[in-house]
Amino acid sequence: MKSKNNLIEQLKSLPHFGKNTVYQLGKQLGLKDSTVNTYISRFLKYKEIIQLKRGLYVSADFFEKNKNDISYSFYLANVIRTPSYISSWAALQYYNLITEAIHSITSVTPKVTREYQTRAGNFSYQSIKKELFSDFSLTRGEFDFFIASPSKALFDLLYFRTNQFRSVSLENIKAVIEELRIDIVEMDKNEQEKFYSMIKKYFHE
Repeated sequence: MKSKNNLIEQLKSLPHFGKNTVYQLGKQLGLKDSTVNTYISRFLKYKEIIQLKRGLYVSADFFEKNKNDISYSFYLANVIRTPSYISSWAALQYYNLITEAIHSITSVTPKVTREYQTRAGNFSYQSIKKELFSDFSLTRGEFDFFIASPSKALFDLLYFRTNQFRSVSLENIKAVIEELRIDIVEMDKNEQEKFYSMIKKYFHE
């Protein structure tokens, strides 16, 4: 029992962990992998750890302490599906370009589209062509995360919203932005120019 308590205490300091990490910590405590598996099942049952996806977890304790920090949620989104970056509604809200509350963190990935509904939040991943997996950067802080530039976040949102711009013309883009209640005038002028350049380039390819 003491080793079980020691194990969960060590896990509480980690922003996320996989099974291999738990096995390594278990070995330091003299535990067999089979015993560690039993402990993981119990930790899940008693809600001491949260499963983010198969084989990936965070302790309930660590999550509770950091759940109100958006950078931690974004960090988790990056970790759950790699490579990916925060985009669309979640990124636009981060840049204060929309006022609506966001209930799911949307990311973009060159991998297949997928969604994860977890106790730590809902994470959706939209698949994009490799050549459009661009214009994002690493934001550093207590929790580092990759996020689209404001112009790319808006481009991605419209790209998926309009089925890769099939249901909209170049002339209608401004109307679509207004309809979605996105404050593009609040966007930095350089970013606005970059956005329209991206759109024109895409339409003319």
